[in-house]
Order: sequence, then structure tokens, then C-alpha cells
Amino acid sequence: MASSVNQAFNEFLRDSVNLAPADTALARSSRDWLVNQIDRLPERHDDFPRLYPDVHIHYGSFARRTKIRELDDLDMIIGITALGTTYWELPDRVELLVPDGIALRHLCHDGTNRLNSRRVINKFVKHLAEVPQYAKAEIKRNETAAVLNLSSYTWSFDVVPGFFTTPEYDGRTYYIIPDGSGHWMKTDPRVDEARAKSINQAHGRNVLNVIRTVKYWNARPTMPSIQPYLLECLILDYYNGRATAASEWVDLELASVLDHVSRAVLGSVQDPKGIQGDINLLSWDQRAAISTRASQDVAKCVAARKLESSGDHEASIEKWREVFGPAFPTYG
Repeated sequence: MASSVNQAFNEFLRDSVNLAPADTALARSSRDWLVNQIDRLPERHDDFPRLYPDVHIHYGSFARRTKIRELDDLDMIIGITALGTTYWELPDRVELLVPDGIALRHLCHDGTNRLNSRRVINKFVKHLAEVPQYAKAEIKRNETAAVLNLSSYTWSFDVVPGFFTTPEYDGRTYYIIPDGSGHWMKTDPRVDEARAKSINQAHGRNVLNVIRTVKYWNARPTMPSIQPYLLECLILDYYNGRATAASEWVDLELASVLDHVSRAVLGSVQDPKGIQGDINLLSWDQRAAISTRASQDVAKCVAARKLESSGDHEASIEKWREVFGPAFPTYG
């Protein structure tokens, strides 16, 4: 219960939106321990790819500090030493070409020198299962990662094998990771992390709370959900183009941010990494439903702000509960 709107939002962020500090600390510790175990696998198994620890990278919303409760996964790219492997970029995929005489060759598509990403992931699945501490864990392959679920944690680990390129003609380097169909694709999570950090700092470190709050709004079953990464890009696009700094009070930001979402979700959204092109893969019906819901909630945000300005915190809090649902604190 809360006696003011500010108190209500503080409690909402603390208890329902933001990750608990203890969970964050435990997740980082468990993630680092896992990476240490993976780094030892080549010493224990001759058929495991030689690793390149200098390019291991944590990525995803947990790494960018935009994850909301409940923590469900942690993403990492584990670097593999190329040993002369080169890449060939095609319109729909990247192919990795493995030279004769190196261990990666036995992980290629049958009868070819093209590295099979599914076989590489399966190698991680096989040998992670042989680590004694993971004997009772559920370890499986999804499209792009070896997924490790331990009963002792509420989250899973998505372990993505990847290669790190030499600089291209423009000086850029990339990560090359599985594409879900046995081949590979380019990515660069460093760009996403640097962008989120830069924009957040430019706005007094107040943007991340807004992102997490709108992600909570997006997760409610009131409309089709926007893929979280797409939603994050929409919000960062908004703040990247805004001259006035974000307020430390989340409620002052929500009407303008949701208004931007209502309009921007209808169009194309370009990958900030400059790799994938348009990342808005929602159907038109999904876009229209999201836009309508966002517009309706913009009106509720404006109404809640007016009620607070008039001194009626009880009515304002009730209006915010219409936006965020029963987890938002009640007045009292």
C-alpha cells in the first residue's frame, strides 16, 4: 500500500519490476562459475573445440540491465578459436569454411568443409552434461544455443558458441553465431550494450527504469506482446532523438514513451547494429492491436498525472493500476 504516487512507483519498481539485488548477484556468480567450467572442457575432451576466452561475452537484457522479473535466462557467447576457418557471407546466411586437418572438420555438414552449427551446439550439450555438478541438470539444444537448466536456479543459461572475425574493410569486427538452421549469422552485442549505456547516461541514468517499466506493461496479457528486444530498441530510439533529459520519476515519462510506441510500432524499426535491417516482424494486426492499446494507456497516464497534480493520489493510483494491473500498489 502507498500514500502517494511516488511511493507507489517506488514500491512497484522494487517489488514487481526490477530484479532483486540478491538474485542479480547470485546470477552473476553462477554465470561466471559456468564460464569457468566451460573453459576447462577442451582440457578434458580432445573432441571439444579449442576456445578463445578473450572474446567470451555476456549479452542480452540481463547484461544490458534491462531485464525484468522474474529472471528466466542468462545469455553468453563462448568464443571458439577459428584455427584458419574463414567465413563466406551469403544473402540468407553465413557459411564457415573449415580447412583440412583441424578438429572442427568433423563438425562440418556431411561431405563438405562447411561447419554445421547444430553439431557444434550438440558438442557443448554433450560435454556440459558430463560435468559432475550438472549431472542432474536438463541440458538441451535450441535453435542457437545449448540451454542449461539447473533445479537450483529459476533461470536457465543459454550458451551460444561463436567466432570472432578479423576487421573487415571498414574496420568493424563481428561475432558469428548459429542461425537456427545449421548455418551461421553475424551479430555484435557490443553495439547494443554500448548504445543502451550511452543513451542512459545521456539522460541522467533514468532510461533503464523506464525500459523495464514499459517491458512490464508489455508483458501483461492485454494485447499481443512486442518482442522485448524490439521494444527496447523503440524506447532507445525515442530517447536518442529527444533533446530534453529523462525525468528521474518514471511516471512523468510514460505518456510520451507509450505515445512513441503507439506510432513507431506501426512502421519499420532498423537494427541498431546495422546487420539485420528491419527487425519489426510483427504482423499488421499485431501492430494495430499494440498501437491501440498503447494509445488507450497514454490517455490513462495523462489522466493519472492530472489527478496527482490536483492532489488526489488515491484516484491517481487507481488509474495507474488500470495501466499496470493488480501488482501496482493500492492506496492506503
